[in-house]
Amino acid sequence: MAFTRREFTTQSALTGAGIALTGTVAALATAPGALAAGDPKHGHGHDGHGHGHDGHGHDGHGHGHDGHGHGREPGYGALRPDPKGILALPAGFSYKIITHCGVTRLESGEYTPSNHDGTAAFEGARGVTLLVNNHELSGTRADWEHPVPLTDGLVYDPVAAGGCTVVETRRDGRTAEWVGIAGTSTNCAGGATPWDTWLTCEETEDRAGKNGLLKDHGYVFEVDPYDRRANRSPRPIRAFGRYAHEAVVIDPKQGHAYLTEDAAGPNGLLYRWVPPHGFRHGRGKLRTLADDAGVLQATRCFDRRGTFVDDLSRATEIGTVYGVDWVDVPDRDARSVSVRKQFGDKEVTRARKLEGMWWGDGGVYIVSSFARDESPVQHDGQVWFYDPKRRTLTLKVLLGVNPDPSEDGAFDGPDNITVSPYGGLVIAEDGEGVQHLFGATESGRTYPIARNELNLGTEAEPEYSEFTGVTFSPDGRTLYANIQTPGIMVAITGPWKRQPNR
Repeated sequence: MAFTRREFTTQSALTGAGIALTGTVAALATAPGALAAGDPKHGHGHDGHGHGHDGHGHDGHGHGHDGHGHGREPGYGALRPDPKGILALPAGFSYKIITHCGVTRLESGEYTPSNHDGTAAFEGARGVTLLVNNHELSGTRADWEHPVPLTDGLVYDPVAAGGCTVVETRRDGRTAEWVGIAGTSTNCAGGATPWDTWLTCEETEDRAGKNGLLKDHGYVFEVDPYDRRANRSPRPIRAFGRYAHEAVVIDPKQGHAYLTEDAAGPNGLLYRWVPPHGFRHGRGKLRTLADDAGVLQATRCFDRRGTFVDDLSRATEIGTVYGVDWVDVPDRDARSVSVRKQFGDKEVTRARKLEGMWWGDGGVYIVSSFARDESPVQHDGQVWFYDPKRRTLTLKVLLGVNPDPSEDGAFDGPDNITVSPYGGLVIAEDGEGVQHLFGATESGRTYPIARNELNLGTEAEPEYSEFTGVTFSPDGRTLYANIQTPGIMVAITGPWKRQPNR
């Protein structure tokens, strides 16, 4: 059922309606630990409405209020340089390299593929953790030194370089790695499902014959980390549409899929897929869907006055809330026109660099990585929270344009994201200059967790790859993340602690 502008504006006007109104908190500075200036009416930087959560508390996975730590700064202190030149961490933390392109090898003998991207962790038997790792390799295999190997039965397009590997880590430190899917293209982010599989997303719109590819690309595929046989004969989930997919999240209650698109000219869209009546999710069920199953829709947002919002970059204050309607996609397979180009300027709400997503607190956290001249307002990162019950988007984190990305201290370009079992979010940075893993508290304060010290450039002109694939182990003790280039997966451990709520 559509959430009309009249319903939204009426609720916004009612006392105690549980909707945080636009403009209650000023924009967040980019310095670590910086807190938005408090609203004069409240003084402490909070709007009193729970920052867009669902009104039923938290989901018991580490985002709850513990009543402690309101007075302390968030985070774990200053980052200490790494003598090995890989990863700077706070005191008491350490890392271990799990996979390294061109160094570690798969079970089949080939080297670990390059360009690590989106990752999720799954609990295996007897202390085993299984990680499904995307490899963002575009175009053909000839373009890359270490593409995903073409494992028999697991190949979609035999000339495409991308895919996923599955990494098994054991308590005794032993690891193993094998191919989950091969012959896909530009596997960027994705998402874990409630039934413990991985949905890998192709961030491309290449048709068969373009860039040397033999099949159409721009789809989502399902990878089962537990059952290698389930991954045979890969089949795209065409019902989710064909476009530059970034990430996907499944609502565990309603079964809706939420999907981001990383594209410009025009800017990309946030999508929702509504399953057909009677469909039940489960292992392998998505690949059985008809190409036109369910309904694919794009967002149309409006503010508390009922005014249409053309682009999410227009939100310049933390606590901004938009109502959301959903508009059906005419041609989800984009047979002649890209999906995002099938809508007029006033039909849908766009955003530049729609990136990572993660389910938590009864809704979806959604990243818009940055906005420049292609957007109405410039910024260096937004994190939104979509509440499916209220059908609202709330701006949770806002990073102003970083004036000097070469200087350590400010953050820009959030990308992959995860909900932390210790409160708030952990975000992988894909910006300019220095690259971090950083945290964000429930009120939007930011703090560093790690810094990439692997210089791919020169001393005079240093260059650092983005972080990707940030995810916690099932027991919450280990934070996994990737340095995309050349392709290194690390496991970070240390004295994790619950972060302050403010």
